[in-house]
This record gives sequence, structure tokens and C-alpha cells, in this order.
Amino acid sequence: MKLLDKIGREFSGYNILESGKRLFDRRPLQCSLYVTDRCNLDCAYCTEYDNSRPHPNLEDLKKWIRKIRELGTMRIALVGGEPLVHPNIVEIVRYCRELGFATSLTTNGFLLTRELVAQLEDAGLQVMQISVDRMTPSPVTKKSFKTILPKLDYFRDSKISLHITGVICADTLPEAQAVLETGLSRGIPTEVRLVHADPLNRFRVDRGPREELERFIDSMIERKRRGEKIHTSEAILNYQRSLLRGEHVEWTCMAGYKLFFVSAQGKFWICSMVHTDKHIMDVTLDDLYVSASLLVQKPVRVLGREILARARRVPSLLSPSLGPGINDSTPARITNPGGTREVNGSTDDGPTADNGVTLREGV
Repeated sequence: MKLLDKIGREFSGYNILESGKRLFDRRPLQCSLYVTDRCNLDCAYCTEYDNSRPHPNLEDLKKWIRKIRELGTMRIALVGGEPLVHPNIVEIVRYCRELGFATSLTTNGFLLTRELVAQLEDAGLQVMQISVDRMTPSPVTKKSFKTILPKLDYFRDSKISLHITGVICADTLPEAQAVLETGLSRGIPTEVRLVHADPLNRFRVDRGPREELERFIDSMIERKRRGEKIHTSEAILNYQRSLLRGEHVEWTCMAGYKLFFVSAQGKFWICSMVHTDKHIMDVTLDDLYVSASLLVQKPVRVLGREILARARRVPSLLSPSLGPGINDSTPARITNPGGTREVNGSTDDGPTADNGVTLREGV
């Protein structure tokens, strides 16, 4: 693949000039739209699926998508559930692109076929994020590199920009490093991030493993600064580390400022963890603007760091990688694949410096 194509992938879905303009108005940058609550998997830590609910029909989804666009939103992320179980997912992607959205989709990858990837590319999909939590399946999560590794070959000559994202909880921590190394070794932007606290607090990480996790996050911060393809912002990594340490940190969350969610019932959510009963068709810009963030107060610093981090990746694009061919390198070694972590209960008071921490996902 030509160098310019690789650089284009690095900034796929981003219109930096237009995004910069949004700092000076009240319009949102991105909406995450749940195209379905249904999922083909049953990951123990996940609270974002409900197979008892029907898919929203295509006409309702198109109506919501038009409303999201009328609010001025530039980017739309199609999420779930599992978006690929919706029978009209290709048409949904095509409609988003027809309206001018930069369009991404998050999937567990199980339902991907070569034909479906080609259809999604033809529909205009720009970014696909595949969730991979472990190297091997476990009773907690089936989302593993062992399962999806052969499917990465479908993207070898695709224009779709591919990312890998995993979550860290007590079950996945022993293989988190191997997941990160396997993605990066193939030239795929990869992140491994803290998972939202579940209602029963089953996935706490105790003090000993927490120190291991702090070192892991420190290493991701350092590697991102070196220009490696750590697919998250340094602000989020710093925030996650501070959660573990019980420290106060400046936070750049854009929920309620430039980011919002729409549920599979058409409800407006400030973020995936903060729900409202207001329907998206009744939402105004005043409803969206519910909070400020560091992005408002110090936009040059926040955006500058992220643009610089991406620019540092450009030299690495000159070297061969899984871009995304998959048979060009040896998978990372699995460390402690059978390891377990003790699961505790937790309090509602948040993390402190000397107790266990319920892990949470960065927004």
C-alpha cells in the first residue's frame, strides 16, 4: 500500500479543519448510535445488550440519523449490541455516508465475512473497530485473537481503517499485554482500556494486580509518546491511571459537549452510562450542551497533543506491517494464559489509593 494511503488511514474519518471549527460553536462532533441491543455473544462483564428487544426498524433509524445530522453532528459511530446482527446494517452505513457522516462501526468480529467486509466498504464505511479482550476465549469473554485472527486478512486490501480495542478486568488482565503486542505487531492501531463497572461489581482488580495494571498503563503512555499506534488519547490513559491511584485529574470527556449517544429505542443519552428519557427527535442543541470539559477550556493543548501523537506514527508507516496482512509476523507470546484474579465486591465511593478498584472504560 502506498505511503499516502497509509497516512490517509491514520486520519480516516477526521476532517481536522471542520473539527477545529466546532470548538467555536455549540454543535456536536460525534454521536454513537445503537443500531440494535441484540448481540450474538454473552460476555459476562457487558451490560450493553438485551436480546429480548427487537431491532429498531430501518425507517426509524433513518429518521434518527437525519435528526442527528440536523444537529450538526459530523461523525457517527454505529454500536450495539452487535451492529452486524441488524439485517440492514449495510444500508444503514450507506445512508450515513449519503448524509455526509464520517462513519465507523464497532463489532466483535464473529460475523465478519470477506463478502460482508466488501459490502461495508462499498457502502462507504471508513473505520471498523474490532473488540478483542484476550488471546484465548474464557468463560467471561469469547472475544479473542484466536477467534478473529483469520478474519483480519479480509482487510489486507480494504480501504476500511481497522482498529483493535480490548477491555481490562480481572479475567482479561493476564493476557492484556499479549493482546496489545499482537495488534501493534501487525501494524494495527490498538488500545486496551478499563471496563465500566458492572452492577454486581464482579470484576474488581485487587491491589497486587492493580500495580501490574498501573505499569501496563504507564508503558502505553510512553509508547504513545514514541509514536506507536496506541489507539487512545494520552488524556484518557492519564485519567485511567489516576483512577487506579485515587488521584484527581483534569478530564477531557466530551460527553454533553461534543459527544452524545442515541439508544436503540431512540433515547438521547449523554453517554453510555448516563441515560435520559428524552427522545432524540425532541432534542435541541441546548439539551446537548450539558457540561463543559477541558477541551473547552484548553482546546489547543488537548487537540494539539492528539494530532502530534498521530503525526509521530507516520515514520512507522514506512515499515512493512499487517496493514493489515496477518501472516507477516509471529503472534505475541501469551503470558499466564490460565491465570485468574480474585474478584471482590466494591463500594460506591470511588477508588482510593489503598483499596481495590472497579475498572471503568474511558469515554
